[in-house]
Amino acid sequence: MRESDPTAPVRVFLADDHAVVRSGIHAFFDMLDDIEVVGEAADGQAVLDAFEHRAARSDLPHVVLMDLVMPGLDGVSATRELKRLYPAVEVVAMTSFSEAERVRAALEAGASGYVLKDAVADEVAAAVRTAYRGGSYLAPAVARKLTQSMSTAQRSVTALTAREREVLALVAQGKSNRGIAETLVISERTARTHVSKVLNKLGFASRTQAALWAIEEGLSPRASH
Repeated sequence: MRESDPTAPVRVFLADDHAVVRSGIHAFFDMLDDIEVVGEAADGQAVLDAFEHRAARSDLPHVVLMDLVMPGLDGVSATRELKRLYPAVEVVAMTSFSEAERVRAALEAGASGYVLKDAVADEVAAAVRTAYRGGSYLAPAVARKLTQSMSTAQRSVTALTAREREVLALVAQGKSNRGIAETLVISERTARTHVSKVLNKLGFASRTQAALWAIEEGLSPRASH
C-alpha cells in the first residue's frame, strides 16, 4: 500500500466540469470508509493548479477521477502533465462510450484505467481502488471498441514464455504487481520483472494497453469487475 497506515482511506481528487456529477460522486464516496474526496476541479488547468499547491504541502491525492472532456485544458492534456509532474498519482479516466479514441489518448498519456460516466457507483469505487493498488481498471463496454483498433501485426503470444503468459493474463484481470505475486506465489520484485519483460516483448508502453490486447487475444476473460 502507498500509506504507512493500511487502514487510511484512498485520497481522491474529482475533475469534472459538471458540478452535479462531482456532487453525486462526492456524496457516494462520503458513505464509504475506504475512500475520501480531498478536492475538486472543473477543468484541467484547475487540477494542475490545485496539485501545485498540494505538492508544496506534501499533500497529494492518490487518485484523480478525470473527466476527459472539459473546457480549456482537457482531461487528456491534464493527465499527461499530471503524470509528468507527479508520476506516483494514478489517474482514472471518466468517459462516455462514444469517446473511445479519447480513452486511447488518455491511456497513452498515463491513465491507469477508465470508467464510463453512466457506470453504477460501485463500479466507480472499484476503479479507484484498483488504480490505487497499481492495477488497471478497464470498463468492459469500451474494451472491445478500443482493442478492435489496436494493431496486432507485430505482436504474438508465442513470443512469451508460459510464465509470462500467466502474468499477462493476470495483468488483464487488473492485478497489481503485488496481486500477481500473491497469485503465483512469487516475490513482488519478480512479478514486476515479468511485467516489464511482457511489455518490452509486446511493445506496449503501459500495462493497461497490454491488458486490452490480452483480453482481445483471449488470454483472459473480458473484464467484468
